[in-house]
Amino acid sequence: MNRRTFLAQTAAMAAWTTACRSTSTDTPADVTELTATAAVAAMRRGDLKAEVYARALLDRAQRLTTLNAFRAIERDSVLEAARAADQARKSGARVGLLHGLPIPVKDSVNTVSLPTTNGTAALKDFRPKTDAAVVAKLLAQGALVMGKTNLHELSLGWTSNNATFGPVHNPYDLSRIPGGSSGGSAAAVAARIAPLAVAEDTLGSIRIPSTLCGLAGLRPTFGRYADDGIMPLSDNKFDQVGPVARSVEDLALFDTAVTGDASPLGVVDLKGVRIGVADFFLSDLDPEVERVTSAAFDRLRAAGVTIVKAEVPDDVKQALPVALTMIVFEVGATLSHFLEAQGTGVTLDQLIEQTGANVKPLFQGARPPQAAYDAMAAQRSRIRAAIASYFKEHDLAALAFPPAMTAAPRIGEEGDLTVGGKTLAASTVFGRGVSLGSCASLASLVLPAGLTSSGLPVGLEFDAPSGADRRLLALGVSLARALGPIAAPKI
Repeated sequence: MNRRTFLAQTAAMAAWTTACRSTSTDTPADVTELTATAAVAAMRRGDLKAEVYARALLDRAQRLTTLNAFRAIERDSVLEAARAADQARKSGARVGLLHGLPIPVKDSVNTVSLPTTNGTAALKDFRPKTDAAVVAKLLAQGALVMGKTNLHELSLGWTSNNATFGPVHNPYDLSRIPGGSSGGSAAAVAARIAPLAVAEDTLGSIRIPSTLCGLAGLRPTFGRYADDGIMPLSDNKFDQVGPVARSVEDLALFDTAVTGDASPLGVVDLKGVRIGVADFFLSDLDPEVERVTSAAFDRLRAAGVTIVKAEVPDDVKQALPVALTMIVFEVGATLSHFLEAQGTGVTLDQLIEQTGANVKPLFQGARPPQAAYDAMAAQRSRIRAAIASYFKEHDLAALAFPPAMTAAPRIGEEGDLTVGGKTLAASTVFGRGVSLGSCASLASLVLPAGLTSSGLPVGLEFDAPSGADRRLLALGVSLARALGPIAAPKI
């Protein structure tokens, strides 16, 4: 165990001990550092009151409103729900896997208790009639909806620079983006406002915020979690709800609560585990991202991982244009259908008319022709086949690369970005890596890899074959230990 890991585990144990000894209404100063797994365990045993824990998180959210991470929080309702959780446990009622855990929910995910704006003005007062399927699962396991988190408008971007409700700020540097579109969820978890949050990923919207905010994030195999009650951008192809957290164990807890899959993660010996790396995903990186990535690979090698250099097939390299073309082709009809089916009373034209300046142009360009869409759909099938063969041919547990080509840019940088002296489209900087997991429906896990010299997080994405979610989470526990923790933001 290296010194960094030892110190982090010692600090976590101290926080856990303090929390477990708290049975009064006095709030331990450090319960906000607890993982979801540790907090729930303490609340289930009665060592930590749900109300005490909720109050600590809510107080921190109130102190950190400058992050603009939340669209809505109803403090009194959260505390009332926490008190009810305490009473239920005290009375001997069955308590769920997430007993008493306040969870921030991305504001594109329907909640009955709070409006679901999707980050856009036309829906600022929309109140869904039912909770999204994933929220219903979480509530059934004893979770509390802590609030709704800010996002890139309509989930159509990687920055979370929301022109209607204001930009979300990165806890590591308030002048920088947290990534998008699930920026509010990521900022809240990184800032210790909550240990676990609901996010959603069509083309990197879990993975980009995870890497830019120093978090663990899971985009599961497409369809592993039901997306009912979430505004889609595609027609049942790319959109996938998932969690962001500060530990892989918390991602696994979320996975169990939603799927019922309680298969133990076990301990994975990294000796001989084969992780693929490809020059396609490692070229033209920002020098600091390249440095952190290289050092992370060295730590994995030292832990026994076999790093396999193997270029991905040419078909795989087309994932970004495939995903962008198909989403742009489908998004108008998909949004229109959702607005009507949800009874929002808002038409697509009305929605577009009220969107911000950085989103409206996305609806004003020419829609790809049917022939282009059909060609990309066929290419998508080839990508899925090619990456499946790639995993088998090289006997890989996962393919690894940095999800973003740079660390967090400054707020307001919406167009092209300068990375390593080159001018690149933002879609390339943030979409080149993550598009593969979206196109091929891979299980995708992001872990913190380190910090740049200026203190900005850099992550690694580990893509595993479709359906390998629990195996990837088990592997992720060991990978996270080998990579080591990163420092918390100083806010």
